[in-house]
Amino acid sequence: MATVTMYCTAVCPYCIRAEMLLKQRGVTHIDKIRVDTHPERRAEMMQRTGRRTVPQIYIDDTHVGGYDDLAALDRAEGLMPLLNN
Repeated sequence: MATVTMYCTAVCPYCIRAEMLLKQRGVTHIDKIRVDTHPERRAEMMQRTGRRTVPQIYIDDTHVGGYDDLAALDRAEGLMPLLNN
């Protein structure tokens, strides 16, 4: 299974929903980067993604986007192929 990395905060409802969806699709481990406790990581996230909101999700080296992007990818049946890469 692919490596999943998620920039997130502790109290973000979209981060929680993204994690739930990923786990429903068989992801057992998510590398979480907490931007609320490590502000320098938020700057890193913004430079990598061009976005400032969380979550920002990567599957291997592919930037999926936020929760809405992840859910849309799943509905379009594109999530599982990325995860099973």
